[in-house]
Amino acid sequence: MADYNNYDRGPSGTPMYDPPQYQPQPGMAPPPGYPQKSRMAAGILAILLGTYGVHSFYLGNTSRGLLQLLLTLLTCGIGALIMFIWGVVDGVRILDGRINIDANGVYLKD
Repeated sequence: MADYNNYDRGPSGTPMYDPPQYQPQPGMAPPPGYPQKSRMAAGILAILLGTYGVHSFYLGNTSRGLLQLLLTLLTCGIGALIMFIWGVVDGVRILDGRINIDANGVYLKD
């Protein structure tokens, strides 16, 4: 019969998998020297300039902001209406508190 207790162990008896690395959890306090982002600024940027993804860049979500910017510019204005709606919805969610962390998992300040 097979010994299932040693199934995940290497020849020296140590585990063959990497132990989990401890990462910052969403909603943590900002580390020393980290500029905490403003919830009000992010919400206003989303409502006014959300078509261009400015609020996503502000919160550190550069790939999302780049997607919003390129969809606005490369669709000859057709995507601008969709991105405008996306920006307004994001702005309301930020100001309402449903989006309350930046891309690094740090709470937005009020």
